[in-house]
Amino acid sequence: MSEDGVGRAVVPIPALTDPERLRSLAETRLGSAPDEAFDRFARLVGDLLDVPVALVSLVTADRQFFPGATGLPEPWAGRRETPLSHSFCQHVVDVEVPMVLPDARLYPRVRRNLAIEDLGVVAYAGMPLTDLDGRVLGSLCAIDSKPRAWTAEQLRTLADLAAACSSELRLRIAVAGAEQARRRAEEAHDRLAMLAGMSELLGGTLDTATAVDRLGQAMVPLLADWCLITLVDPAGRPRTVSGLHRDPDRAADLGRFTELLTTGLGPDSIIRSVLRTGRPVMREAAALADVEQGTTHPELAPLAERLGFGSHLTVPITAAGVRVVGAVTLVNGPSRRGFDESDLRTALDIGRRASQAVGNSRLYGEQRHVAEVLQHSMLPTLPVVPGVELAARYLPAADRVEVGGDWYDAFLQPDGELVAAIGDVAGHDIEAAATMGQLRNLVRGDAYGRDDPVDALMTHLDRAIQGLPVPTVASAVLARVRPAAPGLLVSWCNAGHPPPLLVPAEGPVRALEEGRGPLLGLARPPRRTRRELTLAPGDTLLLHTDGLIERRDQPIDEGQAELIARLAGAARLPLPTLCDRLLAAAHRREDDIALLALRAR
Repeated sequence: MSEDGVGRAVVPIPALTDPERLRSLAETRLGSAPDEAFDRFARLVGDLLDVPVALVSLVTADRQFFPGATGLPEPWAGRRETPLSHSFCQHVVDVEVPMVLPDARLYPRVRRNLAIEDLGVVAYAGMPLTDLDGRVLGSLCAIDSKPRAWTAEQLRTLADLAAACSSELRLRIAVAGAEQARRRAEEAHDRLAMLAGMSELLGGTLDTATAVDRLGQAMVPLLADWCLITLVDPAGRPRTVSGLHRDPDRAADLGRFTELLTTGLGPDSIIRSVLRTGRPVMREAAALADVEQGTTHPELAPLAERLGFGSHLTVPITAAGVRVVGAVTLVNGPSRRGFDESDLRTALDIGRRASQAVGNSRLYGEQRHVAEVLQHSMLPTLPVVPGVELAARYLPAADRVEVGGDWYDAFLQPDGELVAAIGDVAGHDIEAAATMGQLRNLVRGDAYGRDDPVDALMTHLDRAIQGLPVPTVASAVLARVRPAAPGLLVSWCNAGHPPPLLVPAEGPVRALEEGRGPLLGLARPPRRTRRELTLAPGDTLLLHTDGLIERRDQPIDEGQAELIARLAGAARLPLPTLCDRLLAAAHRREDDIALLALRAR
């Protein structure tokens, strides 16, 4: 029971809120704006029945509107709609048969209707307007401001016009249905294409964050207005929540929503339910109460309302088909259709494909962490040497989890001289890393406590590799650094390695190509040679592995030339900054990179 505009009791009419009727009404795509086809029907009724007012009236749950109208007084002529307190046509929807009233003031059903006072409705004849299933959407009505005895001929004419008007409504609904069917067919095609490409899309990266971003971009806006992807920690608690909205202007709201959701999921939340049970949850028509019930942050419900919250669907992401590692949530705003069984099947398929990608990414991340810890455990702490500034960097390849064979070393001899080395063992796996560790230890064991020239030390290293044996082919540069006032005297021996680079405090950068010999580990070790130079204060010697200059798409000489060009003007940079810039410039890393730089003070 409700009240009209002057406080009088109004009995609700159940037919007005019938969902199927309202759906048909919406599919006409009509509103209070004038429509020429329906205005024509109104004019025909006015002319043929000789009435001052004629309406094509469609009735919703809370108002009636007139796509066709003639003779309405202002302000109703401009508005072309009224509340139900001014509606006779709602009763035609209710009784589903024509309603003919010679004098409305004499009929209990309508005698207190405000249309009598405000619109001057006295005589009324309304014929039902129906959809293909016979649901009454409104009426085609003739209205007079004085009592009138409707003749049989007038009512027959009105009925014929109502039948024609209903046909026009059905045509509008059919057109809308055909367009919807076409959209659904296109949507289905796009979904199939998306699913077909999703495995490749997600399989193209082993980074979890990248996989999640790609997943969101594949689903929005094709499947939903916005989405959430929740990943859990080993204990099953939400670890990260990320999302994507079709409207870039909503990015800040969605960012805040995902931030709060990470810690704000209550025990009754739908996402927690899916994470706990592994069973999907779908709400074809949702309310903000779903958010309020499932979260502990009061800010989340208003955020959800701004983002658009009309229906939602959450499916699990499972590892090995058993353990739930996350959930995908799709959300549509009120203006988009609710999710259905077809959406559920698609989302479940996405969840299965995402599970493999997330599982692979996690495994890759764990392996990469182990590999990097292992690699860094093999890299030394640089010594503090009077008159020498040292800096070193190591960076694994961008697209692999394997540890590699790149290494550097720097250590002090008992007499205070510095021995520096850099090398690269062939391979990118645990074997290469293990061999690298052996080789680095051989260099230390061979050189420590001995004052042999570096070429002799390198020759002895050749023999040790052959005799022990160490199954490897490797490149290396071995250098001995001793004070030579006012700078440093450096002697070095190169076994098949990229040449050291001299970055003088004044003057051009150059590669020290002289004396580059064959690789270590060859069957017949060659005679090794050494070279010497003096570093003046401020001069820098840069040792590096080929990952810094080698690319698949260019010769290594071009990579070295680019490196020399980058080093121009870099002599005055702090040594750590210089190393960081070199690594940052190597953004397309196809190999591991090791750097060892020393500068005379």
